[in-house]
Amino acid sequence: MRRRQLVTVGFVLLGAAVLGVSIRIEPGSVWFYPATLGLAAVWAVGAFASGPLHLGRIRYGEGYVRPVVTPIAIGLAFAAVFVAGALIVRQIEPLERQVSSVLDFADQGSLPLVFVITTVNGIAEELFFRGAAYAAIKRHPVAWTTLAYAVATLATGNVMLSFAAVLLGVLVGLQRRASGGILAPILTHCTWSTVMLFALPLLFGT
Repeated sequence: MRRRQLVTVGFVLLGAAVLGVSIRIEPGSVWFYPATLGLAAVWAVGAFASGPLHLGRIRYGEGYVRPVVTPIAIGLAFAAVFVAGALIVRQIEPLERQVSSVLDFADQGSLPLVFVITTVNGIAEELFFRGAAYAAIKRHPVAWTTLAYAVATLATGNVMLSFAAVLLGVLVGLQRRASGGILAPILTHCTWSTVMLFALPLLFGT
């Protein structure tokens, strides 16, 4: 437990620093790709360095199975809520600018590469925050891992990303608690982020 806690704290600080650098790279720059892949590496290394990780199971009938269909369905429903919210956000100029600044990376970069990076980072974030960090906290792990995730995201200086991190953190944190592992959070996170990657540029005209 002590090892997990020390590793988690150290890698949260390191990951926040790398995230802050990567998000400030000019959209379209070739340096964006290695920087964001480096961030994924930080989260993944921190996760596996902390100790064992578990995929988790949920009750199905008389036994237990790996959660697959339900987390994907939850990710799609969660994305639908965000799409509905985006219709309101795009009418508020300060918030619209913050969302558009993130979407510029997809608009001015290679969309297939951005998709791969988005997926890889989603997996790595869940390995770390709902894997290593969750296991390192004895009391109220859903709340504390959500807070850590939001604080790390604050390094971007983007309020909308931090807001999304709080909502997503609570959702996948509850899935981690229910299933006892990281598979459900990973599937929900990647499903949600994929829909956001392709839907938001259409809504914001980027």
